[in-house]
Amino acid sequence: MERAPAHLNVVALAAGYRDLPIISDITVTVGRGEAVTVIGPNGAGKSTLLKSIMGILVPMEGEITLDGHRLNGLREDVIARLGVGYVPQVRDVFEPLTVRENLEMGGYQLPRRDMAPRIDEVCTAFPQLTEMLRRPAGKLSGGERKMVAIGRVLMTRPSLVILDEPTAGLAPQLANRLLSEYVANLTARDVAVLLVEQRAREALSISDYAYVMASGATQLAAPAAEILARPDLGERFLGLGLQEASG
Repeated sequence: MERAPAHLNVVALAAGYRDLPIISDITVTVGRGEAVTVIGPNGAGKSTLLKSIMGILVPMEGEITLDGHRLNGLREDVIARLGVGYVPQVRDVFEPLTVRENLEMGGYQLPRRDMAPRIDEVCTAFPQLTEMLRRPAGKLSGGERKMVAIGRVLMTRPSLVILDEPTAGLAPQLANRLLSEYVANLTARDVAVLLVEQRAREALSISDYAYVMASGATQLAAPAAEILARPDLGERFLGLGLQEASG
């Protein structure tokens, strides 16, 4: 499988807390318009990987670059300005604010004249947002909240979107729709997507490439379809059956 040239490049990364490394020698690449999934059991180090990319943690070793720009040691807001959008697993919207106000928060650095056109642009990408603009974000369903969260990061026209467990707490049907529609919506716009997800089967089915992490290390890296086809995936890499892993 020929992959797109690397947009995000994580090479030989080691990171952790204080002097204790949680992950070591991690290499991950994501190309433009490519969806890449990271799966693995709880405690594998997936969150540490994302926090390192986003500047929440400073890497102990290795290098993180975005189109050649070194991200190591940069603040979160600087990394965001370089084109990285991050949708966390929890606290993904500002509940007291309306949907429009949430989108405006995502574009707070924009000139005022650009705000309305950019909201229109985001609503074109996710038409369902148009009818929700005046609704308080705290009154939305789980799937609607996640759409608002993705829309908010799109206000900055990111080149890379990182999704941390986007289907957590969602019913299976809604989770499937989120992965199949929302991620495809992003990659169709040439956005690179890095996805950490517990629903292994669904995530792999919509991804181009995947990494399996366990015990702070990469256990397998291959086209997502190849990993999905492995009969030992659930037992060997996730600690449970694949059917359980996808539920």
